[in-house]
Amino acid sequence: MIRRLQQLEKAARALEPSAGQRKKTRDKVIAYGEDFLNRIKTLKAYDFTADKGIGLLDSPISEEPLAIDQALDLLRSNVDSHGLNPASGGYLGFIPGGGIYYSALGDYLADVTNRLAALFFGSPGAVRMENMLISWLAGILGFPKTAAGNLTSGGSIANLIAIVTSRDAKGIDSKNITKSVIYLSQQTHHSVQKAIRIAGLNECILRYVPLDQAYRINAGELESAIRSDKEHGLNPFLIVASAGTTDTGAVDPLEKIGKIAAAEGLWLHVDAAYGGFFILAAEGKVKFAGIEKADSVCIDPHKGMFLPYGLGAVIVKDMASLRNSHYYLAPYLQDAQGEGEEISPSDLSPELTKHFRGLRFWLPLKLLGTKPFVAALEEKLLLAKYFYREIGKLGFETGCEPDLSIVTYRWIPKNGDPDDFNKRLAEEVVKDGRVFISSTVLDGKFTLRLAILSFRTHLKTIRLTLEILREKVEMLEG
Repeated sequence: MIRRLQQLEKAARALEPSAGQRKKTRDKVIAYGEDFLNRIKTLKAYDFTADKGIGLLDSPISEEPLAIDQALDLLRSNVDSHGLNPASGGYLGFIPGGGIYYSALGDYLADVTNRLAALFFGSPGAVRMENMLISWLAGILGFPKTAAGNLTSGGSIANLIAIVTSRDAKGIDSKNITKSVIYLSQQTHHSVQKAIRIAGLNECILRYVPLDQAYRINAGELESAIRSDKEHGLNPFLIVASAGTTDTGAVDPLEKIGKIAAAEGLWLHVDAAYGGFFILAAEGKVKFAGIEKADSVCIDPHKGMFLPYGLGAVIVKDMASLRNSHYYLAPYLQDAQGEGEEISPSDLSPELTKHFRGLRFWLPLKLLGTKPFVAALEEKLLLAKYFYREIGKLGFETGCEPDLSIVTYRWIPKNGDPDDFNKRLAEEVVKDGRVFISSTVLDGKFTLRLAILSFRTHLKTIRLTLEILREKVEMLEG
């Protein structure tokens, strides 16, 4: 047995590279990253290739190791040379992610030190850091100090946590589920629909509130629907509003909706995954007035704080409700359940094992301060206004002036079907690859949309986008 253990130990020690091996590998990885960043301004925002990275499958997982140079070649040829490039300033579709460099360094340190940011007992410092970030988020939203929350993998899990918490706080169970009503809009993000289903609330009545011309919830219609449902013996319990919808960037009238929720005794959840951090800008503070009335908010640092994908957050005003829905004591964890000075993240979310996400958020905030983040957010709002003005001058049909940094527009051709024309226009822009735009359907019409949220998107990028759109329209009409 001892001999076999020694043999296994020798083989397993490959998992612990020496200082020299670490440096050699790390230097090559850093060089790869530096090369990518040094070329980022010339890389396409979308690069179509026929093989779509299938060459990766020619090197299957095996017992034998691969040299770092070969591994990086596979990465370069089959992953980083195909499809969307969300790190590009020309990525103007869907909702752009970020990828600021200091956040990557935070991830590196989090992975090397491998802190378990789930239990205060296991890593007090990591938990303090994450709770401090949650407190900061609660503060900018106008929530009280008693609020709590969780750093999640993204907006989908954040919305799920909030929906589950609202369900339990309002006592929704098998006895009343079919008479319970959730109010939302056709512009509500699909992750909320998924959360409702996963939370076992599919049997609830989903009431889609009519929208105004700017695709915002009509507060008067909402109030009438709630009162009518109560008069008919139903159980209204949840309103889901948006602080920046994905389709159009619309901000629902949060002040009015908050007052309605309070007066009628409903839980108000605000999905601010995309738009929430615009509250740091002076204009955003005005547009988000009333968000402090919400019971819960979803907000994504990997969007408005320009961090790499994989970091969302949920903030809940009543910590007790959040904890009641997610707390569990397992016998094998009894040693870790002592009274701590900080509440453990594992008591506030479905996760137990939890990556130290807070470090990727904390490090760039500490190294840069909030000033450049606020400047970038204000820049994106102004760029959207500029694009809206200029695209109209080119002859495009536009919707309402953007609430935030998403602009919707379409070209009405002299002949032919507008939907077909705009679909082909989007395809031509994507095929060009210098910028990436996406589309949606509004009022049954195929509509182009521009989402400006990359920290690398500046005036030069928007001017290039306008020129590309002009060129492609002339080509398609010519």
